[in-house]
Amino acid sequence: MPEVTTLIPPRMAALPRDKHHRPVPWFVAFVDGQPDHRLIGPGKIQKAVRGMRCWLCGQRLGPNLAFVIGPMCAVNRVSAEPPSHRDCAIYAARNCPFLTTPQMVRREGRKPVGYVEPAGVMIRRNPGVTLAWITRSFKPIGDAGGYLVEIGKPVNTLWFAEGREATRDEILASINSGLPLLRAEAERDPDPAGALAELVQLHVAALRLLPVPDAPVRFRDEVPIHLCPRPDGKARP
Repeated sequence: MPEVTTLIPPRMAALPRDKHHRPVPWFVAFVDGQPDHRLIGPGKIQKAVRGMRCWLCGQRLGPNLAFVIGPMCAVNRVSAEPPSHRDCAIYAARNCPFLTTPQMVRREGRKPVGYVEPAGVMIRRNPGVTLAWITRSFKPIGDAGGYLVEIGKPVNTLWFAEGREATRDEILASINSGLPLLRAEAERDPDPAGALAELVQLHVAALRLLPVPDAPVRFRDEVPIHLCPRPDGKARP
């Protein structure tokens, strides 16, 4: 398992700890007095969205909203989870065992009676790459199974793999391996031709967010983490 590389953010320091002494995210449900990281606590999604509360620490959010998502969510710009603080999101991307261990799979057994699947179509794989998508806006969108969130235009995109900054090749490999899943969903759309055309546009837009090869990585607020290429292929200043 990757070594912990980020200090616990002050906002998360007061959270209860699990048996491994890790902070238990605010959204996590407790079953028989123990946290089950697979489960969302009752009403937590509604409280987070309506009260603008951080998904990870539970405290009030500021103007910068961070979504912890996989590369496929960077393509369709939809998340089943509300946003978090930037530092909380980075901590999760660097330290969550599932997000930092590509070979780890989801535990699906022994879920409690009454368990409800997250909204939308869940891609049940470990993407190997995690993205902290920093934005200033999001919009809940309707879904028969619950809440989904349309994430706004990115201010920063911070890519991680195994608890460290991800390489461009790692990100591309993750996107390429997951794209057939999105394509299959588009083909099931009532207007498959239109859905596939939209997917192509979203895919191209997502690729523009990837780090330029050998570009420096920067973690300052309000500064794009990577120098995204211009349409002519040159790096932006």
